[in-house]
Amino acid sequence: MKSAVKKQLDSILMQYKGERGELIPILQEAQEKFGYLPRDVMLGIAKFFHLPASTVFGVSTFYAQFKFVPIGKRLIQVCRGTACHVRGANQILQECERRLGVKLGETTEDLEYTLETVACVGACALAPTLMVNREVQGKMSTQKVREMLDKDKGSKDKGSKNE
Repeated sequence: MKSAVKKQLDSILMQYKGERGELIPILQEAQEKFGYLPRDVMLGIAKFFHLPASTVFGVSTFYAQFKFVPIGKRLIQVCRGTACHVRGANQILQECERRLGVKLGETTEDLEYTLETVACVGACALAPTLMVNREVQGKMSTQKVREMLDKDKGSKDKGSKNE
């Protein structure tokens, strides 16, 4: 494990006693810190708990919230709830895939975007919806997806030209 990663993990672990009930909160905090759960971090957590690595991996793979590969800076989650489905969530998802050049569950090569779906955002009156980093975007259309992603990409391109 690289020393910088070890220091960050140690700063998380020092807040805990190593009791089994702390495993999920530690996994959540580690994912928040690293953006995902790298293999070395998982092994470090297993060592902290004096557990086989397979136990920590087993717990973490059980929950959909845990990621094992880096995710993009912008996590786009298209709602697939009933209201969104009826109002065109599939077209919204397809447009996101087209514009980003990735399929559902993938991350763009530049680590800018990850595309996922969620069962329900809970904003049915705004259907179809998607979330970008937990910010709900309502009454989406394929045109709004294009505008949102083009604007986002345009501001990113302008920022990189000035640097």
